[in-house]
Amino acid sequence: MKQIKYVLMLVFISLTSGCVSLPPSHDYSTFRSADPRSIVVLPPINNSKEVVAPYSIMSQLVAPIAESGFYVFPVALVDQTFKNNGLTVANDIHDVSIQKLHDIFGADTALYLTIEEYGTSYVVISSNTVVSVSATLVDLRSGDVLWQGSASASSEETRGNSGGGLVGMLVEAAVNQIVETVTDKGFDIAAIANTRLLSADGYNGLLYGPRSTKYGQPVKSEKQK
Repeated sequence: MKQIKYVLMLVFISLTSGCVSLPPSHDYSTFRSADPRSIVVLPPINNSKEVVAPYSIMSQLVAPIAESGFYVFPVALVDQTFKNNGLTVANDIHDVSIQKLHDIFGADTALYLTIEEYGTSYVVISSNTVVSVSATLVDLRSGDVLWQGSASASSEETRGNSGGGLVGMLVEAAVNQIVETVTDKGFDIAAIANTRLLSADGYNGLLYGPRSTKYGQPVKSEKQK
């Protein structure tokens, strides 16, 4: 038992002792030149094993984009438009030409999403719900990539250490897995990941759009250069 505790202590120290550095700041020059005003969000490609992941992600995407100052086409309307044209698979929708997307929706840009991870996993002494999303914003008028980003969030961030020794940690992990799976904790974590990915108030997020009172101002990552 003492050896196990010692190993766990070493792992904890190695994870917390290193300094955390932010990724390089985006180059927003192309984004600023394009000056988009509207965004159509395409259904995400789901690389996770959870069938509910696309619905959870899509239901919480509009808020951070709209709050950043852009007009977002209603996701339900976009989804139905694709279905009416015989497109029900995200991969096929992502293959539609930008000219066709522009003709159909009249949007300035399209946001291409990929769900890299979504769900709850149990590993020895921990249970964790993780959501990871990546995105690319493409100008439908020119075909230029204006912005790319990725973000993750986990339930461990909002959970404190309750103590109780190794047995207590094992029991807590099992309980957390059951609760987070039954209640779809991923829905709450997805909201955090989406905000980190897209909000202009976050690091390397979208720029402030024309509907924002901060339109034209530098975003956080530009200020920290």
